[in-house]
Amino acid sequence: MTKPRVGLFVTCLVDAMRPQIGWATLRLLERAGCNVEVPRAQTCCGQPAGNSGDKRGAEKLARQVIEAFEGYDYLVGPSGSCVGQIRSYPTLFSDQGWRSRAEGLSRKSFEILGFLNDVMGWKPEGVRLDATATYHDSCSGLRELGVQEQPRALLEGVEGLQMRPLDGANVCCGFGGTFCVKYPEISTAIVSEKAANIVDTGADLLLAGDLGCLMNMAGRLHREGAATRCFHTAEVLAGMADGPAIGEEG
Repeated sequence: MTKPRVGLFVTCLVDAMRPQIGWATLRLLERAGCNVEVPRAQTCCGQPAGNSGDKRGAEKLARQVIEAFEGYDYLVGPSGSCVGQIRSYPTLFSDQGWRSRAEGLSRKSFEILGFLNDVMGWKPEGVRLDATATYHDSCSGLRELGVQEQPRALLEGVEGLQMRPLDGANVCCGFGGTFCVKYPEISTAIVSEKAANIVDTGADLLLAGDLGCLMNMAGRLHREGAATRCFHTAEVLAGMADGPAIGEEG
């Protein structure tokens, strides 16, 4: 059977702040049987511009992403928020030609955990992590893409890992992209409640599928003196959770 050709959408935040997540995603896609390429022409997905009301800027970035990725069988990225933005590209265009191209890319764009479970039917083999962990459902992945059971199903295949339920796992962490900048007091109140719930689980690790959420929660946990360590789920599944956690780099 021909291996699917996947274009890896790295995301700005992963590229700038936690490249290991990109490497973990690449490793997982290859283990799942994909031929993976990382288009050098890729840019920001345009979500910050779109969220701020800059429709023209968001549309410009969308055109660049479409041109860079439409030739692949799939676009896959380690972020529900970025992939959610890409899935929404058709709403940006009044030009029918570009809208049609956007619809084509939207249909074949996936968040990594949903792609591994739903499209490739992949399960981890030979991956072990002796730890307890809890899981936070990032808003975009959950509400825009329906990613909820997939990461939990994949994590069941990690030997030695014991999952603990998180109260309010599907509640926003308070990051919300530009939301935390526009409404810092509300954002801080939300993440403080989230951090308390995480600590209450007694888990060694906090896992999630979006780096922005993880950085926000890791920062609050660190400031409150919690010992909880934070990793992207892809890092755990790829066997790459043996180094510094998010927020511990440097």
